[in-house]
Amino acid sequence: MTNVTTEINAIIECIVSRRSSKFYDPTAVLSDDQIRELVRIGTTAPTSFNLQNWRFIALRTPEAKARLSPIAWNQPAIREAAVTFIVIGKLADASTLPLRLASVVEAGIMPACMVPESERRARSLYDDQPQRQRDEAMRSATFGAAAMIYAAHSFGLGSTPMIGFDAEAVHQEFGLGKNEVPVMLLTVGPERVGNWPQKPRMLVTDVLDLI
Repeated sequence: MTNVTTEINAIIECIVSRRSSKFYDPTAVLSDDQIRELVRIGTTAPTSFNLQNWRFIALRTPEAKARLSPIAWNQPAIREAAVTFIVIGKLADASTLPLRLASVVEAGIMPACMVPESERRARSLYDDQPQRQRDEAMRSATFGAAAMIYAAHSFGLGSTPMIGFDAEAVHQEFGLGKNEVPVMLLTVGPERVGNWPQKPRMLVTDVLDLI
């Protein structure tokens, strides 16, 4: 029990001590394997029906970042961070569910007979519901990005989610599909001096109703 408690406390400490980083070491780099590991962790986040409706573009070269910078307010962090992710949500599409659940069935987690019913329920929720499809894209991508943020902090890296960009221009410049939404940018990398600590939060009593 002691080991479990220590592990839980370490996780909580990672969550509550995270801060948004504005200043990055512009000489630092992350390896492709480090980038892949951040995304792997991000994709363990929850998605509705296990749709896994997300995609990530990792801009790690000066040339790639230069394509993004002018359509993202020329924010210095985009160029200075070791990697800037374009976090993409895909419109919820129930027709993809049999493929997404195939590995779940193969792993013995779900019986194959449950797949058609899961697809039926997903279709009843998302088919012909464009707003709900988009909402789910935003939720899934945000969950994935949040997992990457805390993973980065646990690795000793700074990170910042950013919404300052021209979504239509990003869509065109990076060839996003018609079913894809650029949800946020996420800068990640070793920090340099000058970053503020985490800003104070509102009291729990101001944001919680116990019923």
